[in-house]
Amino acid sequence: MSRRPRRRKGAESQEAWVYVLGAMAAVTMVTAVLRWLAAHPWVVVLALLAAAGGYAVWLRRRREAARWERVRAQGLRYAIERLDSLHHQQFEFAIRDLMRRDGCADAQQVGGRGDNGADVKATDPYGRRWVIQCKHRKAGISGSAVGTPDLQVLNGTGRQIHNGDVLVMLTNGRFTAPALDFARSQRLHLVDRALLAQWAGGSRPLWELLRAVPPPRRPTSLS
Repeated sequence: MSRRPRRRKGAESQEAWVYVLGAMAAVTMVTAVLRWLAAHPWVVVLALLAAAGGYAVWLRRRREAARWERVRAQGLRYAIERLDSLHHQQFEFAIRDLMRRDGCADAQQVGGRGDNGADVKATDPYGRRWVIQCKHRKAGISGSAVGTPDLQVLNGTGRQIHNGDVLVMLTNGRFTAPALDFARSQRLHLVDRALLAQWAGGSRPLWELLRAVPPPRRPTSLS
């Protein structure tokens, strides 16, 4: 079995001296800088003022951006024709933004593969958990009507999996007659094209436009 060749003591000593010299050079440089700053304290003051000024500018811009975002959200409107023209995923994001406009700060788009019947989830200012399934129709009212099978998926997952208080099936199209009956029997809320146009194009929150919405989970200043 071959042995590893031992490193020569001279090489190890040389590396040690390199480290020592490097450390001494670093210490010397830092000491020189500190002495120079001590002799010129105004440089430190200017640097601190510049840093403080930069932070103040950044903070002001951040607050301005947040303020304008709130203004934009509060004034968000969609014409129903605009919603028709969106891709189905963009449609879901638009619904999310409308929920945020109405005060649901945690509204999120969750639609996609494996979404378990939910495209948008949100908590309103009254503590109620909303689970919204979106059905976008490129042809709008002329597109295929949303039927009972879609509602059955929402009904089976909205409360059990997503812990929803308000389960909503939303479309820019229409619903079949059996779907209307099923929704009433299962306490599901339907948003058709007409109601969507009223909500998206106005300023009233969705819970003021729907009937028989569950009571608030907790008392708030809005109660």
